Amino acid sequence: MAITNERLQQTFSEGGAQEIYQEVKAGGDFLGFARRYIFSDDYRVARSALWGLTKASNEELAQLQVLLSELIEQAMKSDNSSVRRLTLNIIERLDMQEDDLRTDFLEFCLERMMNVEEYSGIQTLCMKLAFRMCKFYPELMDELKRTLESMEVDYYKPAVRCVRHRILNGKLK
Repeated sequence: MAITNERLQQTFSEGGAQEIYQEVKAGGDFLGFARRYIFSDDYRVARSALWGLTKASNEELAQLQVLLSELIEQAMKSDNSSVRRLTLNIIERLDMQEDDLRTDFLEFCLERMMNVEEYSGIQTLCMKLAFRMCKFYPELMDELKRTLESMEVDYYKPAVRCVRHRILNGKLK
């Protein structure tokens, strides 16, 4: 079955995401698929396409490196939490160099990771991404650690507390 907007609009299961991934893998055009579908104005299309791409290996996702800036924009601007989480998941798996540091994205990540009303999946991804951006600059890393130390951990889910602990104890790479 061909991948179309109509097919991606359907809500599907983990198996459906695997099917999408397998079809994209067979076609070998992760970048073309991403450009065609992950930035769709229809959040169902974008969500389904992103979900399928999360099944790809890091090597396969590396083809999306050229979309890093657009993915960051989508993560910051999406009103849909599923699209935001899946986009952040892909960003987290891409290479991030010192030149890729965007202060607006760092501020976004810091804000989202501290927001106790945010979904824990988004909080943990933002925490990991903030860590990756800050490690290029010792003064930013010091600020991140102070921010993490100031968190009232009782208000956060176990996943958030775990990532926080790993960063503060130098176990997150």
